[in-house]
Amino acid sequence: MTDQPDPVRPVDAHGVVAAETYRRSRGFWRVLAFVALAIAVLALLGRFAFSNAPVGDHIARLVVDGTISTDPARLAAINDLANDTSVKAVIVAINSPGGTTAGGEELYEALGQLRAKKPVVAVIKELGASAAYMTAIATDRIFARRLSIVASIGVLYQHVNAGKLLDTIGLDFDKVASGPLKAEPDFNEPMEGAARASIAALVDDSFQWFVDVVAERRGLTRPEALALADGRIMTGRVGVQSKLIDQIGGELEAQAWLVSDRNVPADLKVITAYPQPEQGFGWLANFANGQARSALGLPAAGPITLDGLVSLWQVGAAL
Repeated sequence: MTDQPDPVRPVDAHGVVAAETYRRSRGFWRVLAFVALAIAVLALLGRFAFSNAPVGDHIARLVVDGTISTDPARLAAINDLANDTSVKAVIVAINSPGGTTAGGEELYEALGQLRAKKPVVAVIKELGASAAYMTAIATDRIFARRLSIVASIGVLYQHVNAGKLLDTIGLDFDKVASGPLKAEPDFNEPMEGAARASIAALVDDSFQWFVDVVAERRGLTRPEALALADGRIMTGRVGVQSKLIDQIGGELEAQAWLVSDRNVPADLKVITAYPQPEQGFGWLANFANGQARSALGLPAAGPITLDGLVSLWQVGAAL
């Protein structure tokens, strides 16, 4: 039997081209991934370098964003600004519907102490209502856009009576309390009688203080301030007419006023002092958390709900 040579298989030209293309493509993506990683590392190193870099004389920006509550870190930042000789003025950038009455009071008092040491101006962006407006009046001058939403001077306490629902599904709650007003109003009962009177007194005490500081800081008589303190919101333009806002404008106008009226040097940079950029990889976790909250239709940061006495304007809130 004669040995026959193996037949020569035809060359698959398309396969060769595909293999070569794949090889080149894989190399390209490896290079691209390496470049992306290098950029990320450099950006991270730059974040550390610039966040710790010393700065000269400047204007500090204090951001008050989202729902307001008490915040020890923010309070410490304000105290640092008051004692930092390189900070020649402070711009309080506000975009908030308000929050807890205690949080608004904390900001009002802290900014008042800061104002005693250096010029402080407020710039209201889209929204500066309730406790956020309480924050703004603690400054030397308030700027707002013509169509910013401002004011909503007032205090509220919300109560949900789920008694009928609980009766329908057959649930009954009982309690033993040390006094008739302990843990009142209860969520399975209407707010009435002594419980309602106690809450009304709580709201009124906070409200009267709010009206007093508005009258004092805005140069209004108490009756004038009281007439504006029915909880209404208004645009920045109407706020100027009502003497609740000083001037239409934003950060540039605030800087110009600091230069012309408070002799702050015109060439100073504005640097955000609070909140500080996240250090290490914390910013990545916060970014992921913010994206998750956004996907669920929740605020990007801050408390989701408030329980208790608040000075808050809420879009679409049921009455």
